[in-house]
Amino acid sequence: MIAIARPDGYAAGVGALLSMMEDCRVRTLGEIARADPGLLDSPTPWGGNTIGSLLYHIGAIELDWLYSDILQQDFPPAAVAWFPHDAREENGRLTPVAGEPLGRHVARLAWVRELFRSECRVLTDDDLRANRPGGDDTVTVEWIFHHLLQHEAEHRGQLAEIRTALGR
Repeated sequence: MIAIARPDGYAAGVGALLSMMEDCRVRTLGEIARADPGLLDSPTPWGGNTIGSLLYHIGAIELDWLYSDILQQDFPPAAVAWFPHDAREENGRLTPVAGEPLGRHVARLAWVRELFRSECRVLTDDDLRANRPGGDDTVTVEWIFHHLLQHEAEHRGQLAEIRTALGR
């Protein structure tokens, strides 16, 4: 049977959302496991983002929503070592990230997710309905979880498209 887990140590709704995020991450890691690590920085035929840049971006956005919006705190000092570049360039394009091995990208995603899980232990189910400023609008913490799931899933589709276009 496939079901949404509710890990111990979390409010029921928070745990369910984290379980969904874990499932999403497993699928993303499965997708990149099918990619040739030598193609991480290879440009696409259409001039889009690289696999490496997308992996960096997925982690950076997760970190940003966690601290800037859910917790409304400054990033932890260790974040600079994992994310030395802004997520986007001034023109809005994703910052190109090149020269890092696949293991570094996977470790970065794991670091962010562990931080996310750790910080979410304090959240209650009532916190999920709390309002947060979200760009040009107000969003709930629960919506942020939803957005992160959608964000990663959409980029996973791009990763698959890039992998296919590059021949593997």
